Amino acid sequence: MGSPERPDVAAMRAYADELREMFTRLQDEGLELHAKARAVQATETSRDGLVSVTVGARGELIRLDLDPRIYRRPDARALADTIAETAHKAAEAAQRRVIEIFEPVIPPDHFKAHLDGDVETVLSRLAEDMGGSR
Repeated sequence: MGSPERPDVAAMRAYADELREMFTRLQDEGLELHAKARAVQATETSRDGLVSVTVGARGELIRLDLDPRIYRRPDARALADTIAETAHKAAEAAQRRVIEIFEPVIPPDHFKAHLDGDVETVLSRLAEDMGGSR
């Protein structure tokens, strides 16, 4: 009878199996999920209701609607800030939706870190999953 497997080797095998399963699911469902994610649009309206912004899955501006009432009290700086804030909220909503779409195959916290370009978190979670620490 062989000696029991070391815990670190067992953890690596378990993680490899998990990655293999995730990869297989991604292969099977990936194109459909990708199409759904690309079609994501999110619309947000400013607190005052005068600005409406629609963005795509990557936060790209698709539509900007300005209520004519913005001209009653012209304030270019306030309008620019409102547009930027509303666009940011719409981009966050779009990102949340994309993460939800991929949730069946990619853990949400891993995917969010990847989308945010947070390499430190991605590497840290990878190390944790492999039974180590970073």
